[in-house]
Amino acid sequence: MGPGPLNDLQAALARLPGIGRKTAQRLAFHVLRRPREEAEALAQALLAAKDAIVPCPQCFNLAERHQGLCDICANPRRDRQVICVVEDAGAVLVLESNQLLRGMYHVLGGLLSPLDGIRPEDLRLDELVVRVRRDEVREVILALNASAEGDATAAYLARLLTGLTKVTRLARGLPVGADLDLADRVTLAHALDGRQAL
Repeated sequence: MGPGPLNDLQAALARLPGIGRKTAQRLAFHVLRRPREEAEALAQALLAAKDAIVPCPQCFNLAERHQGLCDICANPRRDRQVICVVEDAGAVLVLESNQLLRGMYHVLGGLLSPLDGIRPEDLRLDELVVRVRRDEVREVILALNASAEGDATAAYLARLLTGLTKVTRLARGLPVGADLDLADRVTLAHALDGRQAL
């Protein structure tokens, strides 16, 4: 236990994803040790991001409020006939940092999860169908997590888009450099199912 403001700071930090009680405590003490100007800069950056960042009206990636469309949707060199569907904007950042896709994105805002009360109407599925039809999309790539929720969402989207466009999913299996003896049964099964001719 400590002074009330310290406890409040630790509690606020602990609500962030991936931050446990001990990490929140370390971060809180770090903030207290730094000059006031650094704490003010952190607070201002948090508020500025909260005020300035909004969902892109087309793909629902992160965009600056004053820009309208995100940088990807505003880029005329992107291939508008390929849409990569992801769970959240963080996945867009991962894919873009590797510069492997020249198409567009569509952020669902979650995955189907009946146990958590997330149903199809809670995701941005209708908006995806509108884009596929409007832009005459030739391929939708599903880049969803390899989980029960990701698999359920992928199966639902495949049914939803049948007849409208080609639907593909990222391959799953062994990572480069992996040892077979360290792979679990599910990973090996996916690797075998996704094998390719040489």
